[in-house]
Amino acid sequence: MKPLISVIIPAHNSAQTLKRAVLSIQKQTCENLQIIIIDDFSTDDTLEIAHDIAKEDPRIEVYKSEFDDPSRYDDDLKRNINAGYSARNTGFKYAKGEYITFQDADDVSLLNRVEIQYELLIKYNATHVCTDWQDFDKKLVGTYAKVETENVYIGPKEIYKISQRSKGLIAKISKKINALIPFHIKRRRIINKLFFGSLEPYPGAGNSPLFKKEVIEKVQFRPLKDRIWPSFLGRGADRDFNFQVVETFKNSYYFPIKTYLWKTKH
Repeated sequence: MKPLISVIIPAHNSAQTLKRAVLSIQKQTCENLQIIIIDDFSTDDTLEIAHDIAKEDPRIEVYKSEFDDPSRYDDDLKRNINAGYSARNTGFKYAKGEYITFQDADDVSLLNRVEIQYELLIKYNATHVCTDWQDFDKKLVGTYAKVETENVYIGPKEIYKISQRSKGLIAKISKKINALIPFHIKRRRIINKLFFGSLEPYPGAGNSPLFKKEVIEKVQFRPLKDRIWPSFLGRGADRDFNFQVVETFKNSYYFPIKTYLWKTKH
């Protein structure tokens, strides 16, 4: 049997999609899972649905996020900029597995996603592995990913280079100074070049990496003001987390195997 893997599922007002997302994890070919649903201050029936699902599967645990970020919604950017980051940190506190991954409550994993990531992590002696995503398609729900390009990957040295190219000058000089400047100021014309490096995304599905539990001893998700690698339009919690792991452990891999269905339009 494979070692226990903890799957953290942050859920905010996900009543319409949570069952489908959780089912894609329940049916994984890798069955030794701890499935942790974190209700992120939902105002719909998300929490009730989560408890109902948990009654059917002893692997499922349900908790509430410990911190509701008052700056969740940015009036200037007119968007949710802090979705899920604190819920994921809450999930870390309950994770018992030797390895940890995530599942967004409005997306779906192909049924061998976790097994593929685990096998690659072991084979390459990696600390942190990302695979790829494709647009959500109902026809692909409940199917399996094809492993055709395992030997085509981006390894630790190249991903580390990407992390450094993507790091702004101010953050390289001082994390404290970087955190003191409001995000809407960081984005201003001309001055933004001091706070943003290259804007290239983290390679692959940055919302669903698999990594060793030791990672969370040194790396946590951060609020927007503290992020070194945010997206230019706000949020970027996943991008910031993954690049933190890259910089801290220098042992990350990306494999272009499409294992995740991302619902880009909601």
